[in-house]
Amino acid sequence: MFESTWMGSVVVGVACDICGGRVSPQQVSYPAQVKGKFVIVENVPAQVCTQCGEKLFAAETVEKLQKTVWEQKSPVRILETPVFDFPNSP
Repeated sequence: MFESTWMGSVVVGVACDICGGRVSPQQVSYPAQVKGKFVIVENVPAQVCTQCGEKLFAAETVEKLQKTVWEQKSPVRILETPVFDFPNSP
């Protein structure tokens, strides 16, 4: 059993849903696609598995993410993103 601090409270026994590894609190970037456009929300609080990298989000974080993505406020910055076609195998 482990203990971790997450969103201001101590969480005991939180383990990765995928591999059972330990998770640690981190700030992550969250990519999403809305109406055909890609957006990234940065500095999102998450529990990240130290073994496989799976990200776990608190319910209130998910609600804030959805609100942030769908409100379509002015972004903090805009990134240019290259797009590639996956090569067909012969």
